[in-house]
Amino acid sequence: MKVDWSGPEDEHPARTASRRSMDAVSRGAKQDWLALFAPDAVVQDPVGPSIFDPDGTGHHGHTALAAFWDATIGNAERIEFAVRDSFAAGDEVANVGTITTYLPGEQCLDAEGVFVYRVGPDGLIRSLRAFWEFDRAMKTLRPA
Repeated sequence: MKVDWSGPEDEHPARTASRRSMDAVSRGAKQDWLALFAPDAVVQDPVGPSIFDPDGTGHHGHTALAAFWDATIGNAERIEFAVRDSFAAGDEVANVGTITTYLPGEQCLDAEGVFVYRVGPDGLIRSLRAFWEFDRAMKTLRPA
């Protein structure tokens, strides 16, 4: 499990939180990941209606985030991140890159996208909005 970071190294609260989030996911550390989020945080991954979020309103609060983890991240054998660029502004950062998910049965797929994190003054993640296309990712399904 790993995070390959090619974006700017400049310190920014949202960038730092995003890197910590990816690190926790890549290590399979659910509790570490949840601790990065404010109690009322929202995760939209992907943004809009999907098989993970049929009504497209996102996962709200730690209980829903934990359920999201169990239904998605927790089912992966491993997840790797390749961030090619990162743009920080205000209390947000937009990371551009690829998330490669290794699935049971020795298969993997890539989700190319833009991943936007917003933090509060305390550095906790208030929202994570992942812009990627499910059908496009499924077209990359291949043997691991």
